[in-house]
Amino acid sequence: MSQRTLIAVDWGTSSLRGARLGAAGQVLESRQFPRGIMTVAPGQFDAVFQECFGDWMQAQGALCLISGMAGSQQGWQEAPYCPCPAGFDELTARLLWVQADRLAIVPGLSCLHDDGLPVPQHDVMRGEEIQIFGALALTGLRDATVVLPGTHSKWAQVAQGRVTGFRSFMTGEVFALLSQHSILSRTLPADAPWHEDAFVHGVQLAQRTPSVLSSIFATRTLALFGSLPAAQHPSFLSGLLIGEELRAMARPGSTVLLVGSALLTQRYAAALHSLGLTSQRLGDEATWAGHAALAQELTA
Repeated sequence: MSQRTLIAVDWGTSSLRGARLGAAGQVLESRQFPRGIMTVAPGQFDAVFQECFGDWMQAQGALCLISGMAGSQQGWQEAPYCPCPAGFDELTARLLWVQADRLAIVPGLSCLHDDGLPVPQHDVMRGEEIQIFGALALTGLRDATVVLPGTHSKWAQVAQGRVTGFRSFMTGEVFALLSQHSILSRTLPADAPWHEDAFVHGVQLAQRTPSVLSSIFATRTLALFGSLPAAQHPSFLSGLLIGEELRAMARPGSTVLLVGSALLTQRYAAALHSLGLTSQRLGDEATWAGHAALAQELTA
């Protein structure tokens, strides 16, 4: 990285976190606050930023890159999406500079699915693009399938260091809705530990069932007939939903990078392994590595 002090900020919907990075991209100091964009009143983003990171920005030549929802319509300033295929050249060209050569918002990515429908099918991401490029920087790969589990999971295809396209899956949100607000919530204990065998059973059933909409109901009948202990039902349902993602997207022979929390990447790694596929797991380090790599492109 250049000799400029880099302040890397990930400003999401519910949280705000940042890291001060050294010349080699290493984390020198990190901070996290419950100040996601939904907690910030219009016109107050600059004040919140200064409160959280103003002291870091006093360093001579400081450069701050902000990824995530700060660039959304509800954020600090809207940064138009960068269309795929996209790499560092496209991202750097579309940075939204809040302060010239000092503070910029990373735009996020969009892609258009050619599904043969009369209405265009767009997909978008904000924040995950930095994690993708960070994962590539950490692994040295230029071609990979990068999976980012979460409320809205992303499956991104990368070729020659550029994101060629991606698809989003509302897996985490659907799991929350089913487990908290559907008839299934009556038999799904909220504090049940993860049970790998039940999870894998769900993953494998998802590969064989005519429709996940039908197999989800099996979670209900497991309770009715006592086929599986109640403590294993949440893991089974999780396996069904994640297994549906894999049925749609997993391909033999592809290099899969999993980027996200340890809890979720563990589940996706177990799901892939149960289908004979290998993966590599990365966590928060991918976010900071992505910021460092983007800064390197800016100052090269």
